[in-house]
Amino acid sequence: MALSRLSSRSNTFLKPAITALPSSIRRHVSTDSSPITIETAVPFTSHLCESPSRSVETSSEEILAFFRDMARMRRMEIAADSLYKAKLIRGFCHLYDGQEALAVGMEAAITKKDAIITSYRDHCTFIGRGGKLVDAFSELMGRKTGCSHGKGGSMHFYKKDASFYGGHGIVGAQIPLGCGLAFAQKYNKDEAVTFALYGDGAANQGQLFEALNISALWDLPAILVCENNHYGMGTATWRSAKSPAYFKRGDYVPGLKVDGMDALAVKQACKFAKEHALKNGPIILEMDTYRYHGHSMSDPGSTYRTRDEISGVRQVRDPIERVRKLLLSHDIATEKELKDMEKEIRKEVDDAVAQAKESPVPDASELFTNMYVKDCGVESFGADRKELKVTLP
Repeated sequence: MALSRLSSRSNTFLKPAITALPSSIRRHVSTDSSPITIETAVPFTSHLCESPSRSVETSSEEILAFFRDMARMRRMEIAADSLYKAKLIRGFCHLYDGQEALAVGMEAAITKKDAIITSYRDHCTFIGRGGKLVDAFSELMGRKTGCSHGKGGSMHFYKKDASFYGGHGIVGAQIPLGCGLAFAQKYNKDEAVTFALYGDGAANQGQLFEALNISALWDLPAILVCENNHYGMGTATWRSAKSPAYFKRGDYVPGLKVDGMDALAVKQACKFAKEHALKNGPIILEMDTYRYHGHSMSDPGSTYRTRDEISGVRQVRDPIERVRKLLLSHDIATEKELKDMEKEIRKEVDDAVAQAKESPVPDASELFTNMYVKDCGVESFGADRKELKVTLP
């Protein structure tokens, strides 16, 4: 939503009306649900389908919510970075900062009946689905009150009541599962869709094409979303993909390339994709995005790309700064109000971290719950194989 390309009509209409109001009244614009039309920063590129309109209908309330939600996600990931370095988060940890527009834009276009399933970079998708910060931090630190009861960790967030089916650690494995969810939705006549998210690194997986084939045969309401952040771990797309136009990879399946750093473009694309999938079956969305951190916390993220590249994306394409400029240019909020909001979010995140730290770790017996077979006589011993720790109930 580059400001130089904002709809001239909406600018002409909104600015005089807003600036003419006293400051005491002007602040009510922040929660105004009146429609505003804004043009996306760059056009959509389509394959075997028409492109959606670049003119996106939104509101002051929605734009402000985008800013608040993305700022909360960004702050959460920064806190997770610190907790990992303090060894309070162990194991794998993949951060989402830079890609927040995908989570909020997608959520703005769908309902909680629509399902989402993703890879291990899942923290912000969980928050977007309505997850609580304290549940996220508890899970990250392996605590009992986590969203997966402390047994999933960073890669396995879950929120069934919001149709969020994880967080999966095996590269690409969530794609056929997502198509299975779409099959269930069609079978049950739910009039809902499934978004199966995967990275550019997983786009070469054979299981993707197998799942896409059966989805196309059966016209399943499956939307495959390639989060193309341009690096599969430390490998650039130009080194790993002969055809990096991932939205065309479906061949006989329609596709759309989207500016994944533009929350409104993501919203428009997801709305379009949902309507398409319900009528015609699967579609691929390629979200052109970027991650600021390395692949995981064990990756400094600077050996295969330059720091200038990272800072360049921050300056030009950062999703939060784009929304900030939009809020300011339309007089929806002042710079001070946005700074105050960010301070409140920082406190909210700090409070959630403190609360999560107080949560207990799961009991040792929890190692054996949620397994397929009960009463099978499994016993757990210590490292020396002498001390019996627990017996499966």
